[in-house]
Amino acid sequence: MAPVLELRGITKRFPGVLANDQIDLTLEKGEIHALLGENGAGKTTLMNILYGLYQPDEGEIFINGERKEIFSPNDAIEAGVGMVHQHFMLIPVFTVTENVFLGDEATRMAGLLDRNQAAERIRDLSEQYKLEVIPEALVENLPVGVQQRVEIIKLLYRSADILILDEPTAVLTPQEADELFKIMRSLTEQGKSIIFITHKLREVLDVADQISVIRRGKMIGSTTPKEANQQKLASMMVGRDVDLTVDKTVAQPGDAVLEVKDLVVANDENQVTVDGISFDVCAGEILGVAGVQGNGQTELVRAVTGLKSAISGSIELLGTDITHSSPRRITELGAAHIPEDRQEDGLVLSYPLTDNLVLNTYYQAPFAKGVVLQDEAIRETAEERIKEYDVRTPSAMTTAGSLSGGNQQKVIVARELSRPIKFLVAAQPTRGLDVGSIEYIHGQLIDRRDKGVAVMLVSTELDEIMQLSDRIAVMYRGEIIDVVSAQDTSKEEVGLLMAGVKSETKAKTKKQSSGSNKKVSSSRKSSPKAKKNGSSRKKKS
Repeated sequence: MAPVLELRGITKRFPGVLANDQIDLTLEKGEIHALLGENGAGKTTLMNILYGLYQPDEGEIFINGERKEIFSPNDAIEAGVGMVHQHFMLIPVFTVTENVFLGDEATRMAGLLDRNQAAERIRDLSEQYKLEVIPEALVENLPVGVQQRVEIIKLLYRSADILILDEPTAVLTPQEADELFKIMRSLTEQGKSIIFITHKLREVLDVADQISVIRRGKMIGSTTPKEANQQKLASMMVGRDVDLTVDKTVAQPGDAVLEVKDLVVANDENQVTVDGISFDVCAGEILGVAGVQGNGQTELVRAVTGLKSAISGSIELLGTDITHSSPRRITELGAAHIPEDRQEDGLVLSYPLTDNLVLNTYYQAPFAKGVVLQDEAIRETAEERIKEYDVRTPSAMTTAGSLSGGNQQKVIVARELSRPIKFLVAAQPTRGLDVGSIEYIHGQLIDRRDKGVAVMLVSTELDEIMQLSDRIAVMYRGEIIDVVSAQDTSKEEVGLLMAGVKSETKAKTKKQSSGSNKKVSSSRKSSPKAKKNGSSRKKKS
């Protein structure tokens, strides 16, 4: 029987870039085929060709043994191919049903929309594939993991048999990722076939049936989880041996650089998500902030970096009160910020890399003289940073929005770490990065620590927290449930703290939060700081 999909000799060129070079790929029915590669290796380009977003310069596509010409996503969907993009294609103010049947609307007599019929079909698909979504729910109110299920249902609603999942776990918590893997297995057990693009080697070894590796546009080879390990896959991706462990000396912390006292912060729904926490970060140390996503880490980072106003409490940076300071003022004091949401808070997607690489210093020498920008200095600096941080781009004038997610992250890291800093907030700094880039970024964070920078690392990757941190502050329901030594605490103990389980000997030191996600009290509501002026806003220099 013919494979469900064959790509033969796929080649795609862009100006200055050979993105895909004679790539062959085979997908069998009921198989999860993982596609690995560095940022910019050509994985997403290859899948965009299969989905009809790009046209190949050379090569052929066969589905169930039949040659197919795919000129658009509609052609792909008609051929049974669907794609869930890394950044979801959903309309937040629409319901699940409206998002799913958009473009393929069920109608009644007189052309009226039949939402009930569509909702019933969505319920059936949800039950059949264990996707657990509510058709009437507004997408903007759904967690990221559930939004991803909606994207998958969109494909199943259109009878897709081949599902392309592009970096599906990049924005998921470990628990959400585990749920996704169960869904993927349920899909393949019922005859669907999946191409799974990811950078996370452990996930590949856990869930894939077949693994193919692309490096700089070429297919390097294929293997299986039984024949491979993380080290072998990393070497195939990067073309050299990769150190998957972090080598660091014992920290020599100095004075406190950041001091947070009794901080209270609300989210955009006016719910308290940071509830009276106090901690400090010292020069020459990495304080890891661990916790399951949604326990207040996002609001904490936004308050510390000036993107959200606190309701009460104080934040001091190098002895200066920055509780209600602007991001520019905090930056000028020597702070750097690698944001959790790179597209919302880290980049202007329509700007070229030249501008994005100086977003927070463009008004300073050598990039400006008075109000006049110095284009030559900006361009030269951009080219240096692109080379140093291995940003895969045709040129410095390429827009940030046209890069892969991993290369967008490299642009932010290059901008934030290429200037003198005293304090660094790194929120999910390696999200979406390949193993080679992760190795490099981890080395950069350790290097900054050893040079006396105070680093606050926020990550949902427990391995990353354990390897990089000197001390670990565990957040649970808006509070810091404990601060422990990374050297003296096991991964299992930190995992229990993340679940709110504290040892008896330490239970007396801190009362667990009883008011997680509670509404701001009436006294707090009367303060303008608890209103919309503290809501999320795009970072501006």
